[in-house]
Amino acid sequence: MSFSVSLPPQTPKSLPDPPPPSPASSSWLRSYMKLRLFARLRRFLRAKTAGKSRKQPGLVGVSASRRGINSQDDVDRGGGDSTMEDGSVALQRAVKRVHFGSAEERQAAAAEIVRLAREDARAKKLMAELGVVQALVAMVGVNGDGARRGAIRALIELANGNHTNKALMVEAGIFLTLPSNKDIVDEQTRHEFSELLLSLSSLKNTHLPPLESSQILPFTLSTLESSGSGHETKESCLGALHNLSTVLENASKLASNGVAEPLLRLPSASKGLAEKALATLANLVVTSPGRRALEDSPVVPDNLIEVLTWEDRPKCQEISAHILMILAYQSATQRSKMAKSGIVQVLLEVALLGSTLAQKRALKMLQWFKDERQTKMGPHSGPQMGRVPMGSPVHYREAQEGKKMMQRLVRESLHKNMEVITRRASAAPSSSSGLKTLVISTSSKSLPY
Repeated sequence: MSFSVSLPPQTPKSLPDPPPPSPASSSWLRSYMKLRLFARLRRFLRAKTAGKSRKQPGLVGVSASRRGINSQDDVDRGGGDSTMEDGSVALQRAVKRVHFGSAEERQAAAAEIVRLAREDARAKKLMAELGVVQALVAMVGVNGDGARRGAIRALIELANGNHTNKALMVEAGIFLTLPSNKDIVDEQTRHEFSELLLSLSSLKNTHLPPLESSQILPFTLSTLESSGSGHETKESCLGALHNLSTVLENASKLASNGVAEPLLRLPSASKGLAEKALATLANLVVTSPGRRALEDSPVVPDNLIEVLTWEDRPKCQEISAHILMILAYQSATQRSKMAKSGIVQVLLEVALLGSTLAQKRALKMLQWFKDERQTKMGPHSGPQMGRVPMGSPVHYREAQEGKKMMQRLVRESLHKNMEVITRRASAAPSSSSGLKTLVISTSSKSLPY
């Protein structure tokens, strides 16, 4: 007599990860990495399938028409499962190729990663967990513009709106792969590098590497100084420098590594880039290295005074006035240089016709120049009338010299005003601008500055 024992059915469990092999052979290590990758992908696919089956329970004991509707729903769900399966298969194939494929397969996998990341935000997180970010960063350092460009595009898409992926890229050494020489890559690749740099520069300072040990400054400076770089490429580099300069520690390092001089020369070369360059300089000038760099520059204050004359760029006027205020504050040397460059007349114009903020800053600086002039003259520096006899020969000669000096100053002022009127009339022959210049020039004679 035979007895049979029936065991209760057991739920199948997912296979555990294989144990790590001995590192004696590189082929065994490669196989082990593949097994771990596929095991994680299987767990992910099973979790998604189980979750979808729990959300769609079957119905029993319904009418025929209801069963027909359910049948149609099953067909629709089957199409959704098929779409999900196709996306999962594409993801599995792209991850496999970017890790273990040839150069051509990796380039195709990078393009597939761009498409998957755009279509599904959850795929960005999964690809980061599967080590795709590190593999793409390694591809950026490989020679060949095609593979490098594809990897950069994939990294840009993975970094879009994902702080974790940005931090992973920095940890993988993306800033060490930036080209220091502008001639290494073509313009299109350089533009994509600048876009990625702009995206990563928004990270907190704790995630960024030291500026001295990275290729951020050589890449951005060579791009800004290159005549072959496009406007959008330079704009992205300026945006990255501005993001970095918002941190006080980074602002000091940027100024110490020669960033101020290219930024000072950029507004004269391109008005479209002036606002972002001036905003970055405003962040640098509040630090001691930044202030010293601007004071030692041969184009200061001339280039900044030139920006004050841009009536069509009120924001640039405001930032330039802010920088000049910081430089002139408690610095007689800088105020002397500004006075020799003709800043008083320009400040009068800004105080009359500038924006509200620019007018306030211009009036404040004019008050400094007025007080300094009165201090130099002194309370008793002029001829003293009534204290000594009028026939004194010494004071008579001083009075005559004073009159001649005042006449000479008046003639020089009139001559300078006429030159300004003639120059501006030639540059802008319209009646309205000519009238505006005339009002400015004649109004300046009545002001005691």
